[in-house]
Amino acid sequence: MVTENTPATGYVQPEVDVPGLTRVLDGDYAGIRDLVRSNLVAYASVLEEAEELGLEAYRERVREIVVEMAATGQTGMGFPEEYGGGGDVGASIAAFETLAFGDLSVLVKVGVQFGLFGGAILQLGTERHHRAHLPDLITGRLMGCFAMTETGHGSDVQSLGTVARYDPGSQEFVLTTPDDGACKDYIGNAARHAELAVVFAQLEVGGKAEGVHAFVVRVRQDGEVVPGVRIEDDGRKMGLNGVDNGRIRFDGVRVEREALLNRFADVTAEGVYESPIENPGRRFFTMLGTLVQGRVSVAGAGVGAAKVALAIATKYAVRRRQFAAAPDADEQLLLDYGLHQRRLLPLLARTYALHFAQDAVRTQLHDVFSGIRDDARARRLLESRAAGTKALATWHATRVVQECREACGGAGYLSVNRFAALKADSDIFTTFEGDNHVLLQLVAKGLLTHYASEFEDLDQLGTVRHVAGLAVETVLEKTSAHKLLERVRDLLPGGDEWDREAGLLDPEYQLAMVRFREEHMLAGVARRLKRGIDEHEDPGAVFSRVQDHVIAVARAHVERLVLEAFTDQVRALPEGGNKEALRLLCDLFALSAIEADRAWFMEHGRLTVQRSKAISREVNELCRKVRPLAVDLVDAWGIPDEMLRAPDLVGQGLSGGSSRAHDSPPDRA
Repeated sequence: MVTENTPATGYVQPEVDVPGLTRVLDGDYAGIRDLVRSNLVAYASVLEEAEELGLEAYRERVREIVVEMAATGQTGMGFPEEYGGGGDVGASIAAFETLAFGDLSVLVKVGVQFGLFGGAILQLGTERHHRAHLPDLITGRLMGCFAMTETGHGSDVQSLGTVARYDPGSQEFVLTTPDDGACKDYIGNAARHAELAVVFAQLEVGGKAEGVHAFVVRVRQDGEVVPGVRIEDDGRKMGLNGVDNGRIRFDGVRVEREALLNRFADVTAEGVYESPIENPGRRFFTMLGTLVQGRVSVAGAGVGAAKVALAIATKYAVRRRQFAAAPDADEQLLLDYGLHQRRLLPLLARTYALHFAQDAVRTQLHDVFSGIRDDARARRLLESRAAGTKALATWHATRVVQECREACGGAGYLSVNRFAALKADSDIFTTFEGDNHVLLQLVAKGLLTHYASEFEDLDQLGTVRHVAGLAVETVLEKTSAHKLLERVRDLLPGGDEWDREAGLLDPEYQLAMVRFREEHMLAGVARRLKRGIDEHEDPGAVFSRVQDHVIAVARAHVERLVLEAFTDQVRALPEGGNKEALRLLCDLFALSAIEADRAWFMEHGRLTVQRSKAISREVNELCRKVRPLAVDLVDAWGIPDEMLRAPDLVGQGLSGGSSRAHDSPPDRA
């Protein structure tokens, strides 16, 4: 039932200004987001075509849409203006986030063409590559692919098998695939459309290995695969079948010396290797660091997919009735059930939280790549935050799509209602741009080393040795868990008597709790690593034994960043209904996150049984308060009705208000 204003408790239900909240969510990029929304509506038919067309026809349709969207300028926002781009990195990410409301094959095709292929040429190449390729790349006249992953190597890029040997006699690089494990695999755009590939290979000059470098290699000429290149179609996939993934082999393919993307290293005509970065490990990680935009993009795509699923499930839950509360009463709306609120509304709150966390990492990316704040530490912090946000956002998307499908019952299983495509197409986001567990290890490495100057050089074993070589107090010099312990206690009325409910909605209490968890976990990992080395154990065995703690501290760290981003946004808003609505969501996100990890907090003395129960009661109460606002909150995301494509679930023309939702007739069972 709808929560009414309750003067006895002082609670007054806020009124959401949906257009105003959309402006808050769109931020500085409302113009580019609206352009993308218009393009999504113009090509809405692709949602049906994905099911109706054969594989090759669907792939070709997706290519056509991508090229036509490129003509509007939405896909080229991140490229320099002198080559036909928009010169705004932040706008390019915002456009990609919004594109995730639509067909995800179109989204991924855009990501491969403009983010990965185009981004590699822009970030790893120099002016000669930019002049030669960017103008046609930006318009879609030149299609390309990003050939990094191999059959035998994914996340471990330093161990790739493809070899590029320099031949000083011809002044060419010779690219070779030495074995089946070194085939470039799962490469988007490769099976049909790519003419050029950015190929990552082990560079050998004068018999010396110089590590992984990137080369621009022609793989097709006039639609035909060139001699020396072999391409196989990866075939149908679990989803994203509008993207032509393929497997590439190189049999002694020769490319000119200028094909080396030489921003960070070059080879002279005589065969002398040169680089401004002497340390090979630092050179490699500097190169990869320039490609961080892909992780930021995938994180935003995960949040976008979650929004679509939640919009459909929420609108369905205020139309569908099930069971009567009393013999003479109508059947109840799904969202009036406490359990249904518990299923959807904490996910709604977490989606808002991740939206604002994505805003923060997008801003960091824009500042670094626009030169506003571009130094070594800023880049390391960006890489860590991008990795962590990508992991949490894409795991969240997978969870949300599944929960929302179940919340829509059998109707949610029909393809027309989008969940089939959402599940199949977004599932790979947890693997794109780095396996999430591997990415969280990167986050933990930064925390353990304080993003030290050695950060780029440290693999897992190097991290263990680095931590073991320091006093634990040095590793934790920026933490103050013991002080936070006192702070948490002080925030709770009654001192150590933690069985009172007052203080739960204090953002300082919520932040103190998640900060304490992070710092306590970090201290524990550091001590475990140091103890293992002090006992002369093998560093690899030590790391393997604490790996679960490493992932836990990374997740705790990123969740703290997410809460801080949400809290900062709420504080920055002017007083009014939208601020109050977001405050409810922020409280719901924070307390449901603490509740989800209540075992840890109780084990470490942060929660008594009584206070744990109080948090659960408060989460339930917050769900009841958010319930009448739910439709407005999902409408504020600005998802075009055509993208919801779920007439049986959301109703024809139903949008924009909880009052209208309550007047809707019940569906037939």
